[in-house]
Amino acid sequence: SSGINAEYGVRELSKAGGDFALIYTPCFYKGSMSVRAFLKHYSDIADSSPIPVILYNVPANTGLDLPIDAVVELAKHKNIIGVKESGGNVVRIGSIAYKTKHLDFQILAGSASFMLASYSVGAVGTVAALANVMGDEVCKLHDMIHAGKQCLELQHQLIAPNNAVTATFGVAGLKFVCDNVGLYGGPCRSPIQPLDDTQKKNLSAIMAEVGIHCK
Repeated sequence: SSGINAEYGVRELSKAGGDFALIYTPCFYKGSMSVRAFLKHYSDIADSSPIPVILYNVPANTGLDLPIDAVVELAKHKNIIGVKESGGNVVRIGSIAYKTKHLDFQILAGSASFMLASYSVGAVGTVAALANVMGDEVCKLHDMIHAGKQCLELQHQLIAPNNAVTATFGVAGLKFVCDNVGLYGGPCRSPIQPLDDTQKKNLSAIMAEVGIHCK
């Protein structure tokens, strides 16, 4: 997203009652995405935003990682309060946690598949697609980790369904499961296509293993 579009979107989000703005990395001109460019982009957004900003690193979708040096520098901005890390790189998460430990800055795991590992090196919360359909389980794992309880088995149980509604079947898969648990998933926006019958069958089998039954 361009800077001007992001700034406009954040203002509109605030008017609609949003509490925070989650801003993914600009990525169309990858060769120009230097540390300097990221610092300028996010600083301008945070300066103009009436609500706090959370950085969003999602390399599977953008094709690039927000440089750690940029994250650490942006963490000093009074209106940038954290980062959602969806890459699953625990070494990266730990490095950011260590380098920002003196700041009021929080790291959020971007997937239910690596919550335990992320929390062990400094993450404090999670923003996960799986929480849309297994919110109780994701919250239980969060609470168990913070309470210091043994939770490896629960973490293991969440990996397959999480991968199913993200990397394997994507948005269409998550919408399909939502529609089957009493929520509204709805149609996919083009060019994403709905699941075919074989995909529905395979996804249903995975979800059935954790007690979610899809038609």
